[in-house]
Amino acid sequence: MTRTPAEPHSVPAELRPYLQEVVRRAHAVCGPRLVSVVAVGSVALGDYRHGRSDTDVTVVVDGPLPGRTLSDLAAALTHPALPCPATGLELVVYDEEFAARPSGEGGYLMDLNTGPLLPSRVSFDPAESPAFWYVIDRSIAHRSGLSLHGRAPREVIAEPGRADLLTALRASVREHSAAEGHLADNRVLNGCRSVNFCRTGRWQAKRRAARAVAASEERFRPLIAAALRSYERPRTAATALPVTDVRTFLTRVAERVDAAASAAGRPVGE
Repeated sequence: MTRTPAEPHSVPAELRPYLQEVVRRAHAVCGPRLVSVVAVGSVALGDYRHGRSDTDVTVVVDGPLPGRTLSDLAAALTHPALPCPATGLELVVYDEEFAARPSGEGGYLMDLNTGPLLPSRVSFDPAESPAFWYVIDRSIAHRSGLSLHGRAPREVIAEPGRADLLTALRASVREHSAAEGHLADNRVLNGCRSVNFCRTGRWQAKRRAARAVAASEERFRPLIAAALRSYERPRTAATALPVTDVRTFLTRVAERVDAAASAAGRPVGE
């Protein structure tokens, strides 16, 4: 079964021509081996904010790809060869066989980061990257991915198991607690999304998750409100948040994730 690509109104207007060109170039490079192109992240969850959000794309191919196909794909999509209108493009390519099975591994064929506000990076070895980013994104792709080309996300991208997802969330919290390379508001809002997932088993947009957590966590309500105000600003104009408050909040998030992992039968830290 082939799914019709996303209706134009489903994709933010600022991204429509760009994502269409991403699909066109991916098809030009990969040809009939291109199985699916899926928007994930803020676009899929309906919370893309121009000037703040990047755009996340998952590509599934019928591998292995010949020769320099992946390198050619990276070259075709790298900013400014293809100017990115978002703050950045985070594009991950998976082999169809790997994507079709639940996994707690990174497992990608290629991971490309590029764009005006994103440090350029391309990796062809999943051992170079923490697995949690990819586990979470595949879950979002399976549940909420927006089809841009080819087969429907649920047909080609398996949902990771809950225990693997909770392990990924715990690693995510550790990463954000370290603070390196992450804006303070995004660290808080990602923490809120983790808490909300542990409570509900669903992925929500960061701002929606933050409002839900603020309603029940009076102690952290001022911090979450400040993070939401900062998140409304362009990435280059994000405001600072109290370091100690952010660290205390993320410690609380880690406790919530650990409790959910223990309830799921996955020892903490595994």
